[in-house]
Amino acid sequence: MVQAFNSYGDSEFSVKGNGAVILTVPDAPINLAINPAFVRTSSSLSFVWTQGVRNGGASVINYRVSFDSGNGNWVVLQQ
Repeated sequence: MVQAFNSYGDSEFSVKGNGAVILTVPDAPINLAINPAFVRTSSSLSFVWTQGVRNGGASVINYRVSFDSGNGNWVVLQQ
């Protein structure tokens, strides 16, 4: 809703909008799991996930995959 202001005061509120979306960041991916269709080795893993419920008003174009190196430092594998 929108309200106008001037030196004489403020207007009534407008009627509810027509479905405009305020753009924001997407939700985090959910259901992260090891991909059972991929053969795991001592040096490789494959993951699957589901896109978050809300995309923030624009399609998700990429994901950043990172891992904890064991000392609290996160290493980016893919971006």
